[in-house]
Amino acid sequence: MRMGEGVEWALHSCINLAWLGPERAVPAARLAAWHDLPPAYLNKQLQALARAGLLVSTPGARGGFRLARPLAEITLMDVVAAVEGPEEAFRCTEIRRRGPGGGGPAADGGPECAIARGMARAELAWRRSLAGQSLDDIRREAERQAPQAPERLRAWFTGPTRRTAPHSAPTAPAQTDPTAPSDPTAPFDPTAPFDPTESGAWQ
Repeated sequence: MRMGEGVEWALHSCINLAWLGPERAVPAARLAAWHDLPPAYLNKQLQALARAGLLVSTPGARGGFRLARPLAEITLMDVVAAVEGPEEAFRCTEIRRRGPGGGGPAADGGPECAIARGMARAELAWRRSLAGQSLDDIRREAERQAPQAPERLRAWFTGPTRRTAPHSAPTAPAQTDPTAPSDPTAPFDPTAPFDPTESGAWQ
């Protein structure tokens, strides 16, 4: 089964929020910068988690997202269902009743399609497997793989917000009057985007 990339983004965001702690809400743009993701699209996934009761969304200038409950109480299936929806992956349209092959027991109702039954059993097993794994299980495995990951994340998030000027085409140096006093400081642009060059990820 192929799931959208939003599931991966949502799962990483939940783990990152747990590592950051419940003390403050974290803006979607800041979470996105850590993995160099599109902020607007990540925000869409986080809002889906909030609607499902997995995150709490706080509006306002100091708003953002925090976990609504401990990772031990959130399963992989919870996140998948929140982002992808609860619909079944396989949908039987009963093509066995169509065309020249549509006669026989299937035409009269008959037993449930064997293919549909087989797919339903497989999907049920898949859903049960996801429901049997909590995000706390995933957090512990991630920390075994990269013990330094939580501290690196907290250090980056609590450090000063680094900004950089927007990218532009190179231009020739401006001609200045050598007799004029020089300006020792460059103006800070508060509208410049976050510099994501310090982002990192646990593998």
